[in-house]
Amino acid sequence: MDKLLDILVEINPSIDYEKATGLVDDSLLDSLSILSLVTEIESEFDIDISPIDLIPANFNSMDSLWKLICRLRDEA
Repeated sequence: MDKLLDILVEINPSIDYEKATGLVDDSLLDSLSILSLVTEIESEFDIDISPIDLIPANFNSMDSLWKLICRLRDEA
């Protein structure tokens, strides 16, 4: 999960990702940030995030992102 936090901080260091639970719902991450995030996560964790997975619930917190990463790695 440290790698994920590093990616998130690189995208926007002003957010407390360990506490934030509405990254998308509260507009803390915009569409360009999410695209960058998806690209970095796919590269770092060697997974493919499909359009079906591009829903706010998967991107609203660091925990939900980590669950998405773990699920996609398990499915690979």
